[in-house]
This record gives sequence, structure tokens and C-alpha cells, in this order.
Amino acid sequence: MRIVSLLPVGEVDRAHLELLAEGLVPILRVACSIHTEGLEVAFAFDSLRGQYHSAELLRRLMKQPAVETWRLLGVTEADLYIPILTFVFGEAQLGPASAATALVSMHRLRQEFYGMPPDPAVLADRLLKEALHELGHTLGLRHCPAYRCVMSSSHSVENIDLKLAQFCSTCAPAL
Repeated sequence: MRIVSLLPVGEVDRAHLELLAEGLVPILRVACSIHTEGLEVAFAFDSLRGQYHSAELLRRLMKQPAVETWRLLGVTEADLYIPILTFVFGEAQLGPASAATALVSMHRLRQEFYGMPPDPAVLADRLLKEALHELGHTLGLRHCPAYRCVMSSSHSVENIDLKLAQFCSTCAPAL
């Protein structure tokens, strides 16, 4: 059986991981496991930006033992960036089994980041879509031109909200 392991990166409420696992199971037809011990994030903090370097976190995640894991997904509250972008919602290595690790951040998926009241349902929906998107990259999928496909590029939460939590007919065969 294929197992997606969810690993907290920094302090992450377990309830978010459990809800994410419930969403991933039927879409990817996998089992999910949730790690109890997470990965620290302090080493990846950039004090000038006030953000965490996602590629550094991803490299550290890739060193985690992958016993009986098909894919490893790090989930964090940290605000992520890569040097050429202001922020990223997540990151993954594009490719097959050798790139079986991805990372997603809840920081900018939260309504309160944009000055709105918290909405747990919106956060859960966005987190599921971004997790599917990054896991799709680990399967070799690139950004899809179909804006409703979970693999379409997201430069804002508005783009995420337009997507469906599913792969289009072109991307789905990669699963």
C-alpha cells in the first residue's frame, strides 16, 4: 500500500494534519500516517526577510528516513520563500521516486493573514489543494494550463480558491 507520511515542520496543530490526511486518502487512494515528532525550522530562518527558506527545509526533509513511505509531506506554519520570489505556498522536487518529498505552508493560506476572520473550512480546503499540488510535482507533474486543475500555478490564494481539489484528465494518469 502507498503511504503518504505527514510530518510537522515546526509547531503544527495535529488537527490540521488529521484533516489533511482525511482529504488526501480518497483523492490519492493512499493511506496516511502522521509523525508525532517534527522537524525544527530555526535553521532555515532568514532574519532579513523574516521568513523561512523553503529549499533548506525541503533538503532537510529529504534526509528523513522513508520507511514504508511512498511520499513525505512536510506541513508548516512558517512563512516560506525562495530567493527569487516574495513567498511560496510550498515546494517540491519535480520528479519520480527519488524526489518523494514535498513541503506546504499554512501561513498565507489563512484568512487572517489577509485581515479577515479565521475560517477553518477555507484553510482546510486551501491546504488540501496545495498539498495535492506539491505531491503532484513529486510525481513529475508540471504546472497545468487548466485553471481548475489542482496542478495549475498559484501565485495568490485567489488562484487556489478557483482550483478544484482534483487533477484534470490530463494530469490524473500520473497518479
